[in-house]
Amino acid sequence: MGSVVVAAAFLVGATVGTTLAAESAHPSLDLSVGLYSKYVWRGYELSKDSMVVQPSLTASYEGFGFNLWGNLDTDQSLDIYNEDGANWNETDMTVSYDGSYGMVGYTLGYIYYGLEGARDSQEFYGSISLDTLLSPTLTVYREFSNYPGWYTTLGISHSFALSDKISLDLGAQASYLVVDDASTLADPDNPGDAYSDFHDGLISAAVTIPVTQYVTVTPELYYSFALSNTASDVMKASSASGNDDNFLYGGVSIGFSY
Repeated sequence: MGSVVVAAAFLVGATVGTTLAAESAHPSLDLSVGLYSKYVWRGYELSKDSMVVQPSLTASYEGFGFNLWGNLDTDQSLDIYNEDGANWNETDMTVSYDGSYGMVGYTLGYIYYGLEGARDSQEFYGSISLDTLLSPTLTVYREFSNYPGWYTTLGISHSFALSDKISLDLGAQASYLVVDDASTLADPDNPGDAYSDFHDGLISAAVTIPVTQYVTVTPELYYSFALSNTASDVMKASSASGNDDNFLYGGVSIGFSY
C-alpha cells in the first residue's frame, strides 16, 4: 500500500480485530481467524480485489487485556504497496483495562499499529458505555506519534436471540475526525487547513453460531460510508479500487475461547 493511502487510513486507528475480552474471574484466551472480501478501516478501503485474512489473539484477566491482530492480503496490489501477491502487511498490539461502575462500563487502552508502507502509529483511547437499551458507547482515540489527531465514535448495538444458542447481532456507528495539522491530512476544499468533519458511518450485522462449548462460527456483513462531502472527497482520493466512498463487504470468522 502506498504511504499516502496508509497515512490517511491510520489517522483513525483500528476498527476490526482490537475488541478485547470482557473482565472475567479467571484468565481467558480467545483466538479468532476471519476471512473477508475486503479490508475497510474507518472508512478507508485498504485492499483491492482480494480476500484478506485477519487473525486475532486475546489474553485477559481481571479486566486487563492484551491483543495481537494482523492482516494478510491474499493478493496484494502494486497500486497500494510496493509488492504484489500474498503479503502480511499489518500487525497491531492493544493493551487495555475494562471495568464497570453500576450500569456504566469503561475501557482505557493503548494501541500500536505496525504498518507496511507507512510510519507506525500509536494511540491512547478511552470508552464509556451504558448497560441499557441499544448499549450506547462513546469512544475517543488520540493518535500521538506520527499522525496526530482525535477520532471519536458513537455507537449502538443490540442482539436478538434466534434460538437458544444462536444470536443476530446488529450495530451502527458514526464518527468525527479532527486532525492536528494540514501536513498530515488537509481539508480538500481548503488545503491550508487541517481536516475536521464528520467522517465515516458503519452498519454491521453478524450471526453468532456456537459449534461446540469453545468454538463459534460467525458470518458477518458490513456497510461503510462517508458522513460528509469532505469525508467523501478524502475517502475517494484514498480508495484502493478508485473513487469510492462507500463499501459493502463481509466474510466469516471462526473463534475459539477458553
